[in-house]
Amino acid sequence: MSPLVTVGPLYRTDADGCAALERLLFAGDDPWSARMFRDELEVGHFYLAARTADRLIGYGGLALIAGPPQVEAEIHTIGVHPDHQGHGVGRRLVAGLLGRADELAATVFLEVRTDNEAAVALYESEGFEKLGVRRNYYRPSGADAFTMRRPSPHHP
Repeated sequence: MSPLVTVGPLYRTDADGCAALERLLFAGDDPWSARMFRDELEVGHFYLAARTADRLIGYGGLALIAGPPQVEAEIHTIGVHPDHQGHGVGRRLVAGLLGRADELAATVFLEVRTDNEAAVALYESEGFEKLGVRRNYYRPSGADAFTMRRPSPHHP
């Protein structure tokens, strides 16, 4: 039986846990530091955390990148501990981020590794479409990324 997972706000005190997850998940690419997570929160970006009773198991962040009249947002980062992948935690985080974007009537953009089939499928199921490929986007691995977009439901 899997433990109960809650999704709610990410706090500054979670930054070290997020950085540890980044190192685990993105060791071959340039994992974010705790300072980067604190900076994201300090400038007011919207971040969610997934938790079990005893630990942080996931996070996701949304930044506004353009304001009215055409609001645009970008999913900056999202990650779920490998022990909890495939159980809907990532989907719940994405849904929470998109809920916030929808409140703002924002079109949402993101980049995702072209070889991360599970993430691409999740994003496509949430209404994202591929716009193109950014060659050698991730460093230092040199992995390519799809740029994806989900139009605002308020502005087709």
